[in-house]
Amino acid sequence: VQLQASGGGLVQPGGSLRLSCAASGFGFANFAIGWFRQAPGKEREGLSCISTSDSEIYYADSVKGRFTISRDNSKNTAYLQMNSLKPEDTAVYYCATFGPCTGSGSTWSPHAYDYWGQGTLVTVSS
Repeated sequence: VQLQASGGGLVQPGGSLRLSCAASGFGFANFAIGWFRQAPGKEREGLSCISTSDSEIYYADSVKGRFTISRDNSKNTAYLQMNSLKPEDTAVYYCATFGPCTGSGSTWSPHAYDYWGQGTLVTVSS
């Protein structure tokens, strides 16, 4: 199982980025995908998840209305479109799989996901 997150970079406040999570080595279409982030000195935070067939999508309050998660099972890739970025969104962003996407507490727990990408750094600064 391999996940590779990409698309991070430096963006001004109010700007947008789209992160990608390319998957390989497993049946991508059969597993939910979660996005998390970790800012310096802080715990890893769950942001969003998408179920296998897009039937369930959830967002943390911190990103609801600004971030959009999606997936393309034909490309084994998940995405996180991030709009209206704020300096407090600065963090390393991770995608993960083999975890729950139910909207319940475990959805947001990093410990509930078995496999992780390497992370991509997003810096929001003027």
